[in-house]
Formats: sequence, C-alpha cells, structure tokens
Amino acid sequence: MKVGTDGVLLGAWTSLKNKPYSILDIGSGTGLIALQLAQKSNAELIDAIEIEPNAYEECVENFENSDWSDRLFCYHTSLKEFVEEIEDTYDLIVSNPPFYNENYLSEDASRNKARSTSSLPFDELLLSVSKLLSKDGIFSVIIPFKEEVDFIENASINKLYINKITRVKGTENSDIKRSLLEFSFKPNKVEISELTIEIERHQYTSEYINLVKDFYLKM
Repeated sequence: MKVGTDGVLLGAWTSLKNKPYSILDIGSGTGLIALQLAQKSNAELIDAIEIEPNAYEECVENFENSDWSDRLFCYHTSLKEFVEEIEDTYDLIVSNPPFYNENYLSEDASRNKARSTSSLPFDELLLSVSKLLSKDGIFSVIIPFKEEVDFIENASINKLYINKITRVKGTENSDIKRSLLEFSFKPNKVEISELTIEIERHQYTSEYINLVKDFYLKM
C-alpha cells in the first residue's frame, strides 16, 4: 500500500511531550507512523497492530530493515483480540484508522477492507484506547473532518478528553478534509489550529514543509 499523506501528517504532528517509554500504533498498515515515531523518539518499546495479511508482512519487513528494528514489533491480530490478551498500557497510542467513504472504494478487496470502518469502528477504537492508554498517556488520531464532533463526543464517553485539534485542508481555498486530534484522560484547554498543505499543486506551504521535512529525502 502506498504511503499516504494522512499517515505522514499524523506521525509528524504527534506530540512526544510526555516522553513515552512505550508506543502503540493501531492499524499500522506498512508501519509508516511507527517508523516515524521510532525516528523522532527515544521510546524503548514501539508496538504495532495490523490485521490485513499483506500489510502486516510489509510492516514486518519494513521494521526489520529499519535502523530501529530492536524497538519495533508488529502483531498480526485484531484490536479486539489484542485488548483481550495484553495486560500492559502504553504512554502514547496513535492511529490512522480505516474509514469508509464511497470515494475511497477500489477494485482491491483487501484495500477496501483496510479503508472501511467496518474493519475498525470508531467506537471500538475509542473503547480499546481507553483500556490500553496509561493514566498520563496521550492518544493521537487523524480522521475525516466531518466525523470530528461525533468522535470527540464518543471519546468523552470513554473519559478521553480533547487537548488539541489541527484541521487540515489541501489548499487555502479548499474545504477542511481532515482533523488531527490529541486526547488524554485529563481535561485541558483545547488548542485549535489549521494547517494548509499546498499553495498550488506540488508547491507546499512552509508550515507543512516544517512539519514533515524530517521524513522526506527531498522536501
């Protein structure tokens, strides 16, 4: 599966202010976000979960071939099974969760499954995070902007409170498409900002370049 802007954004945007010892990437795909966090953090333990077989195999290969292979591990399992088996909690949890959108359907069944919320409904994700996150932990996620209000409300039901929101749009004149959200178990004053990716096609804004430049060979 291709490296997507959503994943790059989340990995670059996610805060390490709590200096996590342990990190979990839920729905890791090819391992992109976990690899980004391995690059920019000193976390000793970085686990990933991926249920789709081809993505899982690619994730494992990417982990093994990276400079941080001793800190990275991918589980081939569902989130529900993982929650039932694991007893530890994580200081930082990240997820670029699969979501269904008619515009994202392809002829590839596995890709459709990976992109469908039927594979990982948001309420299941939030309930699982509430069980897996340490008491001082942080949860970062990227979702479609149109889901933001319901997602935040659902999170609060699970005692996860919104700390930071960055709304993302492709160009200055385009609609907001994504929301980057940070949660914790502690209510805080919410930081809200916007991020524009491009001035025009393939001409990126300085704020986007500054955010992601550490993860591109050419940026």
